[in-house]
Order: sequence, then structure tokens, then C-alpha cells
Amino acid sequence: MEPYQYFPSPEWPVRLYYVTNTGAAFGILQNQTGFLIVTSVIGIAAIAWYWLSQPQGRTAAVALGMMLGGAAGNLLDRVRLGEVTDFLSFPYYPSFNVADASIVLAFVVLFASYALRKEERPREEVTEGARHEDAGAGS
Repeated sequence: MEPYQYFPSPEWPVRLYYVTNTGAAFGILQNQTGFLIVTSVIGIAAIAWYWLSQPQGRTAAVALGMMLGGAAGNLLDRVRLGEVTDFLSFPYYPSFNVADASIVLAFVVLFASYALRKEERPREEVTEGARHEDAGAGS
């Protein structure tokens, strides 16, 4: 495909659209490749540190792997080409690539898994004396 070419056609709701991006999400930070490379390396290091330093459940491990893979993929493109190639396009939404989708989906999965996790509270032990006091209070 040539740059700015759609496939199949622009009328389709989901299409391939070849465009390059020297910036970050939604076209911000255009032509800031050096800054984006440094922040990507820091982000990858932070994800790897968190992954290795905290015990992970299966869901969190997969989500962190998706983040790590997405960040590494975009970093590789920035270092190699000075830009990333975006090719997935939906109406009224900026074009993106698989690495971007992987990072966003991983954040959603992590947020949902932590938000929905039942907090484990230590079981309160009731002493025999407290049980008798509560029973007598109601009589």
C-alpha cells in the first residue's frame, strides 16, 4: 500500500489505512522521536521491574506482557524508522496499530482485574468471651 491509501474503501467501517506517525497517541508530540524513545525505554523498564518484583496472577501477567510487547514494538519502529506505522482505521477515530491496541487493551484488563478483585481481609477471630457478651446483650 502507498501512504494515505485505504483498503478496501473509505466507506467501510473498518479498513486498512497506511499512515506514519512521528508522535504519540492521537498525534500529540509530533517530531519528538528522541523524547519518545527515552520515555519508551523508561516505560519498558518500569513494566519489567513491576513484573519481576510483584507476584502476578495469570491475568495481570498476560496484560503486562501485552504492554511490554506493544511498547517494545513501537520502540523498535521509532529506533529503526524514526516513526511508527499506523494502519487500522475506524470512522471518527485516529488510526492506530496492533502495538497501540495491545497497550490500551492491557490497561483496560489490568484496571478491571484490580478494580474487580475482592479484597482479602483477615478473618476476625471471635473469642469465646465476646460471643457470650453479645448473646447476653440481646436478651
